[in-house]
Amino acid sequence: MKINTRQLVIMGVMIAMEIVLSRFLSINAWNVKIGFSFVPVVITAMLYGAVPAGIVAAAADFLGAVLFPIGAYFPGFTLTAFLTGMVFGFFLHKQRTLPRIAGAVLINQMIFGLFLNTFWISVLYGSDFRAIFAVRAMQALILTIVQIAGILLIRQAMQGFLVRKAYVL
Repeated sequence: MKINTRQLVIMGVMIAMEIVLSRFLSINAWNVKIGFSFVPVVITAMLYGAVPAGIVAAAADFLGAVLFPIGAYFPGFTLTAFLTGMVFGFFLHKQRTLPRIAGAVLINQMIFGLFLNTFWISVLYGSDFRAIFAVRAMQALILTIVQIAGILLIRQAMQGFLVRKAYVL
């Protein structure tokens, strides 16, 4: 996989957007986070695929944690962010049907968001996994609905651009 200068610049803009959306325009508590920080990662996934989307998500998580810390930096969350970007890329780069959108969101929310991030929180804070899981299950349900609707809107908004991009590249 080769990333050209234009893609690198766009990925940098997406990283900056993700940091702003995640750190300043999200509802955050120590174990619950609701927001639209998935949007730049999804756009990167649609444009460039799995690896660039994973890089954008992981770099944004790391840089956001270093520049604007909410709590202690924990590399497990960066791993989860990378995996989330990869899943979006695998599912949304070439085809953006409703089943593929729902599949990507469900994998990311239920496996990575609900199970893996809950595990990281329980390790980081020494809390009971089951107690955190119960609270985070509602977050996962809300975010699943928000992300599916959001990605459908992004797909619609980018439809013409993605068609033109196919002819340009």
